[in-house]
Amino acid sequence: MTTDRPTAFSPGDRVRTRAVDPAGHTRLPQYARGRTGRIVAVTGSWPLADDVAGHRPAPRVEPVYTVAFAAHDLWGEGTHEVTLDLWQSYLELVVPAEETAT
Repeated sequence: MTTDRPTAFSPGDRVRTRAVDPAGHTRLPQYARGRTGRIVAVTGSWPLADDVAGHRPAPRVEPVYTVAFAAHDLWGEGTHEVTLDLWQSYLELVVPAEETAT
């Protein structure tokens, strides 16, 4: 499947999910919004689930990434990682200076 957007991230990149609360459907879980994780894999390009659920006639096609989050960062406890498959438009790159500033 071809993508409307080039791949922006690579495995190992630190990313932050967007802190959004859209009116319609989104596949970005609320517990992961505004959280920092690490790209584990690029899983291909797929129609944006938000567009598909909204019955848009031409859903955007975007790269999807497996992103790992420390459970402690999501829920304040836990020593394991949680992985989510997330569309590129849900993510932004974290630069090292941002990590030390937070």
